[in-house]
Amino acid sequence: MSDVLWRPSADARPRMSEFAAEAVTRGAPQSGTYDDLWRWSVQDLDGFWSAVWEHFDVPHDGSATPALADASMPGARWFPNVRLNYAEAMLRLPGRADDDVVVLSRSQTRDDVAVTAAELRDAVARARAGLVRHGVGRGDRVAAYSPNIAETLVLLLATASLGAVFSSCAPEFGVQSVVDRWQQTEPTLVLAVDGYRYGDKDVPRRDEVVQIVEALPSVRTLVWLPYLHPDGAAPDHAGGAEVTTWAELLAEPGPLEFERLPFDHPLYVLYSSGTTGLPKPIVHGHGGITVEHFKSLGLHHDFGPDDVFFWFSTTGWMMWNLLVSGLLVGSTVVLVDGNPAHPDLAALWRMVEELDITYFGTSAPFLLQCRKEGLVPREVADLSGLRGVGSTGAPLPAEGFRWVYEAVGDVHLQSVSGGTDTCAAFVGASPLVPVYAGEISCRSLGCAVEAWDEDGRPVTGGLGELVITAPMPSMPVGFWGDDDGSRFRSAYFEDFPGVWRHGDWITFTERGSCVITGRSDATLNRGGVRLGTAEFYTVVEALPEVADSLVVHLEDDEGGAGTLLLFVALRDPEADVDALRRRIAGELRTRLSPRHVPDELHVVPAVPRTLSGKKLEVPVKKILQGVPVDQAVAKGALADPSALDTYVALRR
Repeated sequence: MSDVLWRPSADARPRMSEFAAEAVTRGAPQSGTYDDLWRWSVQDLDGFWSAVWEHFDVPHDGSATPALADASMPGARWFPNVRLNYAEAMLRLPGRADDDVVVLSRSQTRDDVAVTAAELRDAVARARAGLVRHGVGRGDRVAAYSPNIAETLVLLLATASLGAVFSSCAPEFGVQSVVDRWQQTEPTLVLAVDGYRYGDKDVPRRDEVVQIVEALPSVRTLVWLPYLHPDGAAPDHAGGAEVTTWAELLAEPGPLEFERLPFDHPLYVLYSSGTTGLPKPIVHGHGGITVEHFKSLGLHHDFGPDDVFFWFSTTGWMMWNLLVSGLLVGSTVVLVDGNPAHPDLAALWRMVEELDITYFGTSAPFLLQCRKEGLVPREVADLSGLRGVGSTGAPLPAEGFRWVYEAVGDVHLQSVSGGTDTCAAFVGASPLVPVYAGEISCRSLGCAVEAWDEDGRPVTGGLGELVITAPMPSMPVGFWGDDDGSRFRSAYFEDFPGVWRHGDWITFTERGSCVITGRSDATLNRGGVRLGTAEFYTVVEALPEVADSLVVHLEDDEGGAGTLLLFVALRDPEADVDALRRRIAGELRTRLSPRHVPDELHVVPAVPRTLSGKKLEVPVKKILQGVPVDQAVAKGALADPSALDTYVALRR
């Protein structure tokens, strides 16, 4: 049994409890455990999502009955008789006055920016008017090559208000990475910054912006935002596009209006990492995102108008989309652009005190790095107002959980896992459920998540494929340009017809908590025993000498044990590799099992990662098996393509 690190207070009355009491009229259990509530939420999808709709009073036209007209997967039909607009729900800002600050933007490029509710609505109305002047209308695509700043949020809301379709790429993305994404969706208007500052380094982007626009003949308008150099001039030309400025776009006031749209009308396009081909352009609808984010933020995170919500993210990661949705429940959202470890790892923790943040969201690697460096956040900042910490992006091991409670405080630690595919968490936490060390607390309401064995049978207490057996409103509308749906079906529904296979290994406990042990397509199979990669990284990267690591298993064509390869990037290039090899073998043998001891250890300059920080386990394996590098991976998806050179040389 894992340690219990946090329990709900006996006298607490979280919003989820209020919801559960209201939902009794829809068939929810009158009393019982969170597990009882979850079971009802997936067995009566129509009743549950109707209750969510009513609880949050989603603005709409038409009838909200039925909630689920067709439960097919793929092809579910949600709320077929309503019309709504995500931006309208966002800018309602429940519980907030006009002069309340609802957006705080912190940047290493410029001073802090605070935006009130009235200022946000005015900026969106002006941007909306500017988009209309430049010919943008319903169904057109609008794209942002801009960081996590207020202007990007304003453009998203203005675009959505018109029924146009938004997408964004963080400005650290290279030209080819952006073109690979946007050539599929063909934006007509692009917002772009001139550059940004990362830590103490200026990163100009002027030339890249021009190249991107020149490669996209669909772009009619380039909106220039002088972010790095506020007094800098816009380019004279960029392909065939008209060049204007952000100031000009917002120069004229306009009405704050919202076109109410069908539930599955496209809101924005998110993209997969694109490591093995063109990134998948995943289309999310107004309705699915609105109700899913209401549920996630208003119930699971228990946010309301008194919360100040921060999650470190770039505009190239789905967590940005979740972060800004904090406005749905009236929370203030904190947008941060820059190097999270500048000038040191304590900077973001000090920001908690400076901005009165109540919820601090980050990645598991960031928390583990803080632990590794001996940081004690509660000693460098007053964290008494912090009530929640969120972790995602990779599995957080038990040591990471314990560090949070020892070094941060008595907060509700929410380790969550989901995906860009649904812009949601399948498994996470609830204010009604304890937190156990090393375990994700529970399945999310409305998410019929199970672990299945190879024969499609549910597994408890053992490793299985993460599957979703019933539809969710925020499952994609489809992939952009995939008119017959074949690419969409093959991505999720080929292995188990009518059931969503997500591609993660997951183990559920008897109490409903779970542990994710890595991608199922990166599984290591040693003598018929499946080994998840996450547990390797937990042990190896806890060693002070190791900066990063990657593990792959090369199968033996003749049925032997194969070869287990461990690659490590060192903090100190002069470290004693032989001594480290012995230490790693001992740690893996003692803490995991003899099967986990690698056959070979190689020191490498760097571990290849995607632009969103994911390790390239499968592409590296393919390269080592002889697949040409250009077939194994799309280099434009990598943070540092040169990191592959060592693996290519090793294969040779």
